[in-house]
Amino acid sequence: MGSYYINRTFFFDVHPPLGKMLIGLAGYLSGYDGTFPFQKPGDRYEQHNYMGMRGFCAFLGSCLVPFAYLTVLELSKSLPAALLTAFILIFDTGCITLSQYILLDPILMFFLMGAVLSMVKSNSCADRPFSASWWFWLSLTGVNLAGATGVKFVGLFVVLLVGLNTIYNLWDLLGNLSLSLVMFGKHLLARVLCLILLPLALYTAMFAVHFTVLNKSGPGDGFFSSAFQSQLIGNNLHNVSVPEHLAYGSVVTMKNLRMAGGYLHSHWHLYPEGIGARQQQVTAYLHKDSNNLWIIKKHDSDTADLSVPSSPVEFVRHGDIIRLEHKETSRNLHSHQHEAPLTRKHFQVTGYGINGTGDSNDFWRIEVVGRRTGKLIKVLRSQVRLTHVATGCILGSSGKTLPKWGWEQVEVTCTPYLKETPNSLWNFEDHINPKLPNISLDVLKPSFAEILLESHMVMIRGNSGLKPKDNEVTSKPWHWPINYQGLRFSGVNETDYRVYLLGNPVIWWLNLVTIGLYLLITVSTAVALKRGIQLTSELKELSRVVLHGGGQIMLGWLLHYLPFFMMGRVLYFHHYFPAMLFSSMLTGITWDTLLKFCAAFLSPSTTARKVYGGGFLALVLLIMYSFYLFHPLSYGMIGPMASDPSSPMAGLRWMDSWEF
Repeated sequence: MGSYYINRTFFFDVHPPLGKMLIGLAGYLSGYDGTFPFQKPGDRYEQHNYMGMRGFCAFLGSCLVPFAYLTVLELSKSLPAALLTAFILIFDTGCITLSQYILLDPILMFFLMGAVLSMVKSNSCADRPFSASWWFWLSLTGVNLAGATGVKFVGLFVVLLVGLNTIYNLWDLLGNLSLSLVMFGKHLLARVLCLILLPLALYTAMFAVHFTVLNKSGPGDGFFSSAFQSQLIGNNLHNVSVPEHLAYGSVVTMKNLRMAGGYLHSHWHLYPEGIGARQQQVTAYLHKDSNNLWIIKKHDSDTADLSVPSSPVEFVRHGDIIRLEHKETSRNLHSHQHEAPLTRKHFQVTGYGINGTGDSNDFWRIEVVGRRTGKLIKVLRSQVRLTHVATGCILGSSGKTLPKWGWEQVEVTCTPYLKETPNSLWNFEDHINPKLPNISLDVLKPSFAEILLESHMVMIRGNSGLKPKDNEVTSKPWHWPINYQGLRFSGVNETDYRVYLLGNPVIWWLNLVTIGLYLLITVSTAVALKRGIQLTSELKELSRVVLHGGGQIMLGWLLHYLPFFMMGRVLYFHHYFPAMLFSSMLTGITWDTLLKFCAAFLSPSTTARKVYGGGFLALVLLIMYSFYLFHPLSYGMIGPMASDPSSPMAGLRWMDSWEF
């Protein structure tokens, strides 16, 4: 989507804009012209200059290794623990695959790990508060928080991690009786400045740049309000003049006021058997389309043709009973007491009749919010509701996405519940009537705060409504730690050059075992300390590393993994990779600590060193050898599929769910 920034074309995405802006900037600086469609990983770039963007993502992905190394080194004060963590990330096929493509994930993980490292470094400066290094790491934490959240909303998980760490630190300071309340207030204000105000300012600035650069109409217009669209160059509402008041015979589009509620829409397709009456579908569609056009007519007579100059103009007024005839199909907007397709106890809305001739179920009373009977209806500015005369229900957009038979458009229903919500309110956007004078729409341009709020509401709704595409491999959170199933990035048969996103199985299963091992060590250590068992200074330091350093990393893993079990949206394997970074760091700390515990109980120092060194070397060699076996997953496989006994990957398909 970086191409849109180069072309300055507005688009809609469920993620905040920073990652795509950075990719677009990398492409622009490296000579990319913004014409490649980027439909799926593995597409051939042909003559397009893509190296700058791929190099940028690969560079950020490679930074994960030193970030994790420095974080573990700071928490454990152990060079071997930091090196083991680095080896894990260097030789993981999944991290390599994600980093070598033009994706948001390496950018997200860069800022995420940057925030964790900055937080840990800031904690280490606690003994010299308000020093230059203390301010630097605290401010850098805030910058990285803004970056992580600005790439994807899952960056909020690291915000929560830093927030809990900050609360813990402040609580500890509050218990320090040698610290005056004035000094405690300074600590509090410093954290508010660096960890709240600074990230918010940077995050807001990202959107300011986003909206400034994307000033041309594009495929994302229909997700946003009419007022928002009026500022996009090339949009039919930009610098346009339309008739101010609605009249009979006008051709109009109606936009639902719910965020991303869509335009009132119909098409020739019928509702399938068993879904209410088998009549023409009426939906809400998020894009501009000729099937969004409706003609306003009187309920009891046809309306004179607009092309006839002598026919008088009659305005539509608050309280009038009207018909809406679909321009393309000549069927009337209709409702009846059949149940809606998805929303229980709501009535179905259909297109009915032939050439505008239907029945009394086509009649709607048009009402303007806060107006009196007889008042005129203003285009764009009047918020209207349509009440079905026969049943008393109100036309609305439920916000639910229809199945494939409804082209995955939004359900339109007639609700018998008369509570006033944005779902049941509409405004008239396009208005075509050559007999009426036009007015400028410049007065409708929204403020930046209104645009910012609207864009977030649209992104949140888009995120929650994501559904898998055809033949797309989705997964469940419990699949991820066990490396149950990967994602095919390119190639589908033995003649293709195939890349498959799958974690190094030895590393991922080692990480999974380590989580259980860490919990066992933590419980044992906590019980030993509680029972007052005398420990040497070395074992006390190891206990501190396990409980404090490992505890922070374990909390990070939980915060980046458990929330996915509560999400209703479609999920993919790559969502686990931020959590995988934490589990890899935990593996480095835990195995280093375990080997040191074992060595501490061996009396001769030479034997202890051999056990520790041998254990560390065995882990590193195991990781490197597993990478040697599975590296074609990242760098490309050719020849027969793994299911073929003659394939070089045949013996490595350890799980039937792996599809390489």
